[in-house]
Amino acid sequence: MTTSPPKKLLIVDDEAYIRLLIAQTLEDLDDEGVLILQAENGEDALKLIKQELPDLVLLDVMIPRINGFEVCRIIKRELNLKDVYVVFLTAKGQDYDRKTGEDVGANGYMTKPFDPDELLEMVVKVLGRDGTPVA
Repeated sequence: MTTSPPKKLLIVDDEAYIRLLIAQTLEDLDDEGVLILQAENGEDALKLIKQELPDLVLLDVMIPRINGFEVCRIIKRELNLKDVYVVFLTAKGQDYDRKTGEDVGANGYMTKPFDPDELLEMVVKVLGRDGTPVA
């Protein structure tokens, strides 16, 4: 029997307490073999994405160095990582922001403050129970 590699989730937010809150919300996924990675700015996020190829990126828009919209655009268009599922998790909830997220290739959009149960449900759905992302 072969074991599948761990699923990887990257949390990108410049606020340490938000990263902690999200990680705590998703901590039960550790038991299911999900590796939770974190970055506090767009530059570090892109380095981690290139190194680790996460299955899912929870991405804030307003982050230092490279904003979230640009990070998503780079992931989807420049790096051509279509299999990396990107969900914006941000306070920017206007229609314009959602449209921009869609335009740069995001797979989903959630606004802060977020419902922890909704976030967990979405992550489980995206990652799937068998280790493969579900589109």
